Amino acid sequence: MDAVLQALADESRRTVLEILRDHPATSGELADALPIARPGVSRHLRVLREAGLVDVRHEAQRRIYSLRPEALVEVDEWLENYRALWQNRLDALHTEIARGKRAQR
Repeated sequence: MDAVLQALADESRRTVLEILRDHPATSGELADALPIARPGVSRHLRVLREAGLVDVRHEAQRRIYSLRPEALVEVDEWLENYRALWQNRLDALHTEIARGKRAQR
């Protein structure tokens, strides 16, 4: 999970994942979407591959990258406890808002 979190820590890598969430893309398409040089994009793609977040397949001389969402399962499970904490707080906020609306009537 540490490798996934470290990969997610970079804004450019998160941008790549957001693009790949919608559709597979070539390294050139990904490079066009980022404000960095192609060698930097290649390094980011290597980090994402090593973390298990993307797959790459070769079609002739093109590399097609796609998202591997199963790599995020462990992070999602870890975040579940925090999600529950926030949900309890949001439920309490909703209750207080409803009380305030009744008091105004």
